[in-house]
Amino acid sequence: MSYVDEVIKEVVERNPGEPEFHQAVKEVLESIRVVVEANEEQFRRDALLERLVNPERQIKFRVPWIDDNGNVHVNSGYRVQYNSAIGPYKGGIRLHPSVNFGIIKFLGFEQIFKNSLTGLPIGGGKGGSDFDPKGKSDREIMSFCQSFMTELCKYIGADTDVPAGDIGTGAREIGYMYGQYKRIKGVFEGVLTGKGLSYGGSLARTQATGYGLLYITDEMLKSKGISIEGKTVAVSGAGNVAIYAIEKAQQLGAKVVTCSDSNGWVYDPDGIDLAALKEIKEVKRARLTEYKNYRPNSEYHEGRGVWSIKVDIALPCATQNELHLEDAKALVKNGAIAVCEGANMPTTREATEYLMENGIFFLPGKAANAGGVATSALEMSQNSERLSWSFEEVDSKLKGIMVGIFHNIDNAARKYGFEGNYVVGANIAGFEKVVNAMNAQGIV
Repeated sequence: MSYVDEVIKEVVERNPGEPEFHQAVKEVLESIRVVVEANEEQFRRDALLERLVNPERQIKFRVPWIDDNGNVHVNSGYRVQYNSAIGPYKGGIRLHPSVNFGIIKFLGFEQIFKNSLTGLPIGGGKGGSDFDPKGKSDREIMSFCQSFMTELCKYIGADTDVPAGDIGTGAREIGYMYGQYKRIKGVFEGVLTGKGLSYGGSLARTQATGYGLLYITDEMLKSKGISIEGKTVAVSGAGNVAIYAIEKAQQLGAKVVTCSDSNGWVYDPDGIDLAALKEIKEVKRARLTEYKNYRPNSEYHEGRGVWSIKVDIALPCATQNELHLEDAKALVKNGAIAVCEGANMPTTREATEYLMENGIFFLPGKAANAGGVATSALEMSQNSERLSWSFEEVDSKLKGIMVGIFHNIDNAARKYGFEGNYVVGANIAGFEKVVNAMNAQGIV
């Protein structure tokens, strides 16, 4: 049995009941197989892959909080500090009922390579809780966030581990967490990113993941001699990533016709009304059922179905494993040319393989959605320098990073004989930098 297969088998056996983590490890290790086989004797001797797939530290803790009626609730908090070979751990905090160790490990493992691809000195980590902020009052969310940070603050720091937002963790939650960190530690430092502009946040951070997704998508299409202008786009999700992906796509001249939330999805043949979407989701925090009140000609459908619409480009921006094999078949049948991931691993393995086999240009999330963490790292730089950069300055740096990521993964794919396979290219490019750092630092 090859070294790659041995490690995959060991991961599955040692981590039962964690399918998302298994999926992430298999996808990465199988795509870097060519690099591993060229260095198999050394990598096996140094147990390099075993060290790569095992987190440096896993933390689980109790989070008690009190609701508005005086009742006590208890959630679980998690932080996986995965790999610090190239910099302090960096990765978001996800607040969602689905959160468990398997989800956090999958996200943290992906984060290692995503962060490496940015070219910035940040390692991989991830955290979260099975707490659901939906339907909770501001006071209840503050109670949870303060309790969560009371324990998490023992393990993080500006040069150790710098969490950020993720699903369920926006500016409000980051603010409550930062306030509690500062209260306990007595220091004002860049320990969290995604902060408000009045206390160390970065301009363009809100837009960064969505904008970055379109910058790299545009660069990929340009490399094929294709213009994004005039193309029809399907976007899933209606959160931060989706909203600003829609905004940038419209700015680049594309027409976005769909968006979705956990209840259903909208099809607007005239193009999504961004102002209406922002009011529904960012101001009212309501469901997409309200969209039809703003755009009577639109359609609202319960459940799934975003990928059934005939479009040129698909941008999954909601959550993991949301684009299935049957969705991939529908996109191919309807003549789509590109699928670029705004969320973390939103396309199932079977769907990814089908898309690539059928000539669809496919950009994996670890490259395509790296704009968020890249701008988080830019926020860290501003905090360290006690500076604040303009929106244009941050946006320009973001675009440069995303364009650089595309050419980095394109070159890695070509180098190893996988031209056009950006999944392999992203994994190899991210892996090589991390492995070089791990080798240089000895067996730690």
